[in-house]
Amino acid sequence: MPLVERAPAKINLGLHVLRKRPDGYHDVETVLHRIDWADTITVEPAESLSMTCSDPDLPTNSNNLCLQAAQALKDAFDVSAGAALHLDKQVPYGAGLGGGSSDAAATLRLLTQLWDLEVSDEQLHALASEIGADVPFFLGESPAALATGRGDELTPLRLKGEPYEVPYPILIVVPSAEISTPEAYAQVIPDEDWRPPLRALVQSNDLEAWRRSLVNDFERPIRRTHPAVESARNWLLEEAKADYVSLSGSGSALYGVFEREEAAQAARRRGQNRDERMHLTGASNLRNDD
Repeated sequence: MPLVERAPAKINLGLHVLRKRPDGYHDVETVLHRIDWADTITVEPAESLSMTCSDPDLPTNSNNLCLQAAQALKDAFDVSAGAALHLDKQVPYGAGLGGGSSDAAATLRLLTQLWDLEVSDEQLHALASEIGADVPFFLGESPAALATGRGDELTPLRLKGEPYEVPYPILIVVPSAEISTPEAYAQVIPDEDWRPPLRALVQSNDLEAWRRSLVNDFERPIRRTHPAVESARNWLLEEAKADYVSLSGSGSALYGVFEREEAAQAARRRGQNRDERMHLTGASNLRNDD
C-alpha cells in the first residue's frame, strides 16, 4: 500500500541575517512556525527512484528536493530498493513558505518507513541539514522553534510548559513573484547590531511590540525590487487592516496577523477578487478556499 503524509508550510516570525560565514552561508536568527497550508507526499515500492508531481512546472528530476532527499537516504544506508514518489503541490514555491523543505522532510520520513530502515534522529537530522537549512525543522513535531546558525540549529519554543503557537489568525498573501534564496541574500546586508531577544519578543504575543521590533531583514530590499510584494503589503496594512504584517523567509509571501478572528475573516473575503493566492490559518484552524 502507498504511504502518504502531509507536508506543512511555515512562516518566519522575525528573521535576522547576522553575518556571512566562511563556508559561504549566513548565520541567521529566526522563529519558524508551522501553518496548516500543506502539500501531500505519496511513496510506494518500485524498482528505481522516480517522481511525479501535480504541478507540471516543477522539476521531477534531481533538481527537486524530494528526489535529492530520497537519493541521500538511499546512498547513506546502501538501499538497493527504489520508490515511486508523487507530490501533490498546494503550497506556492519561491514564496518563503518552506514547501520544498517540508516536502523533503516528509520524503525522508516516508522512505525510512517504506525501506524499513533503522535511522537515529541524529542521522536523519544530519541528512536533512545537508539537503537544506529548513529541512530539519520539518522533521520535528514542534509547532515553532528558534532557528540559529544556518537555520538548522533548533530550539523548540514552549510557553507555560506547552508548545508555543501564535494565538492569532493569520492571513497569508502570495504575490506573483518568485524570489530565489541566492537573489534574496544578494540584496540583504548582514547586521550584527543588538536586537531585542527574538524568542521573548515572539512569545510576548504583544502585537504592538511586534510592530516596533519584530523585523525580517529581507523585507525592505525585496519590497524595493518587487512592486508586487510592496502592493500586497500595502493591501494588508491599509485595506485588510492587519495588526502586524511581515514578509515570510526570503520569498515573496507576506502574512498579516489579526487580533480578532472576525477581522481576519473579513479581510479574506475582501481579498477574494485580488490576483494573489491567499490562505487563512490560525489558532482555530479556520476553513480555507485557496
